[in-house]
Amino acid sequence: MAGRDSADFDSFYIATVRRVVLYLYAAGGDRAEAQDIAQEAYARAWQHWGRVAGYEDPEAWVRQVAWRLMLNRWRSLRRWVAARARLEPSETVGGPSPDRVAVIGALQRLPSAQRQVVALYYLLDVPVQEIAATVGVPVGTVKARLSRARTALGRLLDDQEMSRA
Repeated sequence: MAGRDSADFDSFYIATVRRVVLYLYAAGGDRAEAQDIAQEAYARAWQHWGRVAGYEDPEAWVRQVAWRLMLNRWRSLRRWVAARARLEPSETVGGPSPDRVAVIGALQRLPSAQRQVVALYYLLDVPVQEIAATVGVPVGTVKARLSRARTALGRLLDDQEMSRA
């Protein structure tokens, strides 16, 4: 039985890991961090695979666990940055392209609930009804978050374009 479970999990992992990492990358803006968090979420899925495998959508369970892990890391990072700022001046490091910075910056300025549904809907093509079930809110709430996020992103990206001109 353990060999079958392992093969089932391996197939599940291979079929879903790219989507989960893409979702986390879009929501968080850091590819390495997205990969680390995804690995942790899949490790937890493996620990509970007997139960998780029976869910209607095990990938949604992994995404939800990963989302919570990412929020916890952001909280920890925020505390670390605040502590570090009190101790040392910051240093400047080269970064990614201006367009990438603009999109990631705009996504980061959205409330986390909007950022989450944007990543699920636009990057993973998860239907609104499934997002509602995964996030635990009504379908109308998901639609409202998507609408507000589109409006905000348009404004934020226009503002950034204007400031570059």
